Amino acid sequence: MLFYLFYDVLSRVEGLGFLRVVRYPSTRLLATAVTSLLISFLLGPWFIERLRSKQYGQQIRDDGPATHRKKAGTPTMGGSLILFALVMATLLWCDLRSQLVWLTLMVTVGFGLVGFADDYTKIVKKNTKGLPGKLRLGCEFLIAGAVMTYVFYSHVLDPGVRLALQLPFHNFYGGHIILPAWLYVIFATVVVVGTANAVNLTDGLDGLAIGPSSMCAATFLIFAYLAGVETTILVNIGGEVRSHNLAQYLHIAHIRGATELAVFCAAMCGAGIGFLWYNAYPASVFMGDVGALSLGGAVGMLAVLTKNELVLLIVGGLFVVEALSVIIQVGSYKLRRKRVFLMAPIHHHYELKGWQEPKIIVRFWLVSVLLALLALGTLKLR
Repeated sequence: MLFYLFYDVLSRVEGLGFLRVVRYPSTRLLATAVTSLLISFLLGPWFIERLRSKQYGQQIRDDGPATHRKKAGTPTMGGSLILFALVMATLLWCDLRSQLVWLTLMVTVGFGLVGFADDYTKIVKKNTKGLPGKLRLGCEFLIAGAVMTYVFYSHVLDPGVRLALQLPFHNFYGGHIILPAWLYVIFATVVVVGTANAVNLTDGLDGLAIGPSSMCAATFLIFAYLAGVETTILVNIGGEVRSHNLAQYLHIAHIRGATELAVFCAAMCGAGIGFLWYNAYPASVFMGDVGALSLGGAVGMLAVLTKNELVLLIVGGLFVVEALSVIIQVGSYKLRRKRVFLMAPIHHHYELKGWQEPKIIVRFWLVSVLLALLALGTLKLR
């Protein structure tokens, strides 16, 4: 909305022509990040107080670590604030003609609503298990499946890249796999739902999930910007000067309009950092499933729409390990009646080994930073 106000209206007024600068995605990246950060940061105290007054406190499961019992009653559902800041900043600064942005918002908000229903069941209904697992997963697959069906059976993505699965460490123009539309729909749906639930499993310590989620958003901001920017560069190849856009130069898929996804990523970063001020150890508020599922769904959508589904295994490697630890634990117990970890997800394993919570959080953040840098390194290894 501000994008149109500044660019289409005010920039035409004599003396205000400088406002045309908002047409550049790079300008709006900064504006969006600052807007979402300020919304999340400034509304935080009021929002936390409202949650506390309504007694929307965290319900601690009996089978969790004993050290978590002191957290009972801490306000939760703080992810609603993240979602509000993210959506508002996106609507204010994005070019709303972008279908990529609207589709990403649909999944983000849709998964947030599922998470809200789960949190509501836990808090108001006093049911620590929340929504039945099959119902929650069914809603997630329905939302993601509907959006992915539209993406891969329409012209949202250009024909040259729409059904191409980009392989990391390979030249895109000779290193990709073409999938049938129906198979890509299934694959992409699993990526989105799997990422959302992996982030939800990671959200077990103060600030543990929001840090890596913001790091993923920052990484996909770079991927989206490079994939969508139309800037042309001249490259000397064997004495012949050729014109390439950045995507061609880096051998990645060129996604028309992906720069608007970068603006969405900036909103996600700002909202996450603003919320982290209150979610850092010891947390004044937890984000709950409404935050974890919406952020995870957003990360999954960014991976699919920028054609980085496989690179997501690297940049979101921390989430992958958390999810795998649960799968391994459950599988091992069912097959052998033995546990591999003291407790799953794996961050609880380190808690029971005697690691202090802040140490686990910071070390997991550092791992997330290293994985993000490794993922960005794939840009030059193609």
